[in-house]
Amino acid sequence: MKEDKQKLVFISILVLVVLVGVVLFLFNNKKGTGTINSVSDIKSMIKTIYKQVDLPELATSVIDVKNEDEVTAYTGLQSNKDVEALVISNPTMTSQAYLLSVVKVKDGANVEKMKQEMLDNIDMDMWICVSADKLYITNSGNVIFLVMTNEEWATSVYNNFKKYVNNNIGKELTKSNNIELPDELLAN
Repeated sequence: MKEDKQKLVFISILVLVVLVGVVLFLFNNKKGTGTINSVSDIKSMIKTIYKQVDLPELATSVIDVKNEDEVTAYTGLQSNKDVEALVISNPTMTSQAYLLSVVKVKDGANVEKMKQEMLDNIDMDMWICVSADKLYITNSGNVIFLVMTNEEWATSVYNNFKKYVNNNIGKELTKSNNIELPDELLAN
């Protein structure tokens, strides 16, 4: 009788350990866990985000962070000092205003200050003949996410990023580009 009780306790503990292991495995393999540690993680995240949005053909590129001019052009940051990695996505062949910039920030850098600098300095009119309507910036840990384009695409891509990182984000910054046309263009 005592032996049967011991077997039952042993089997119960074994089943419990297996169940806990399965739950942990499923939890850790959940799509969009938001773990972004490398350039390949950033590229994978971008691919996942884009799966649910109808966008023009886009190219994803790793930018050399030693090139301060490119860092400034794609982020608005005036220095590359605190940038560990930069991955951008923009149209290959279209006249659509679209830019996605993902900045991996060096340890110890002030992420909030960098986000504000990006908001203040990014050129929403960087394209010839077109401008971005909406800009969103946020971060998840030491990864800053910027998207600017028309309002529909920007909102969809931004919301997919938040979903990808399980809404584990910092302060959200937004800007709208309200272009004022000259009177001669407004006349009938």
